[in-house]
Amino acid sequence: MSLASFVQAHAPHADWREALERCQRQLETQIPAHAAQQADSARFTLGWCYLSDYYAPAAEAILDELRLRFPGLAWVGTVGVGVAASGVEYIDEPALVLMIAPLPRQSFRLFSGLQPLPAVSSGFTAHAAQVHAEGSTPDLQELIHELSARTATGYLFGGLSSARNRTVHIADGVFTGGISGVAFGPEVDLISRVTQGCQPIGPWRNITEGERNFVVSLDGKPALDCVLQDLGLDRTLSDHALSQALSGTLVGLITTAEDVPTRPGQFGADTIVRHLVGVIPQYRALAIAEQIEPGMRLAFCTRNADAAKLDLVRIATEIRAELESGAARHMAGAVYVSCSGRGGPHFGARHAELPVVRHALGEVPLVGFFAGGEIARHHLYGYTGVLTVFASPAA
Repeated sequence: MSLASFVQAHAPHADWREALERCQRQLETQIPAHAAQQADSARFTLGWCYLSDYYAPAAEAILDELRLRFPGLAWVGTVGVGVAASGVEYIDEPALVLMIAPLPRQSFRLFSGLQPLPAVSSGFTAHAAQVHAEGSTPDLQELIHELSARTATGYLFGGLSSARNRTVHIADGVFTGGISGVAFGPEVDLISRVTQGCQPIGPWRNITEGERNFVVSLDGKPALDCVLQDLGLDRTLSDHALSQALSGTLVGLITTAEDVPTRPGQFGADTIVRHLVGVIPQYRALAIAEQIEPGMRLAFCTRNADAAKLDLVRIATEIRAELESGAARHMAGAVYVSCSGRGGPHFGARHAELPVVRHALGEVPLVGFFAGGEIARHHLYGYTGVLTVFASPAA
């Protein structure tokens, strides 16, 4: 499929109407130049809209305005405590980011609770899908697994809405709760990678005894003793001192079906990071924010800005290398979903994360948001970033 470049816009303002007006002017300025570069005029059909949570109460009005100002486009998106565009982050401030794409109508389908993903018998094959979801949805992980199984590749990418007032997501309607998004056919060429934000501080260990979210033993040893050993802490610490010492410790989890990462000192893409939520001293056990499954392995970890930056550069470089190998392709557009615990503040300065993406990936229209959890394949992650690039054959 010959895929023309996407077009993006972004604007901050206390009034969403003014932000939308500014975005519209930016898009209308770029669209003629876009058309002039194309051998044939490709019509824009799909739009992404990411809203700062300051605008969440007006989500329905914003979608109505988008339909009015850009007739014929299907819109997907969600709300975040921060939103992003190429090289720019708007965290904890009112802002709007938009991106529109000239995809053939038959190459994508929107889905939601009111409009399920079409069956294969419909003639549309869902190759991969972008997902937006509300974190408190019952059985969310099961819904993600089910949706993954209904795509040809099993690949999902996206994230959970994040807001301090109202979590909503958009798929030609505004929804609270559940999941929605857009499925892409095999003719839509995309590449997606997960970047980790944490660094292991100990070896991978087998969970040899555990139940529900309690880890009793690792490698046949008491779980509490293992974390103390990996952190270099004294076993005689008081309960208060122990709580303080473990307050910044997280756990990385993988199953035996997934390979242990081969990059020294870094987690692989299949590692899911969860909070260490409690200690049971009398049993030398730990409580984590995840249900234990047979065969799981665990490594203790902490958040690390330097490791996060290096890994972000790595995935962007991998995507560029894949695009440049074999048949020449160029980047048409990109979507980046990052954890709300990342962003510039974690990387050391305001607007520090997205410039890393732009520098490593190159100039490409990009939009995204800071999520309450990130989705890639059939996993629900934390403290990660999910970068997805749409590609087109080079002219």
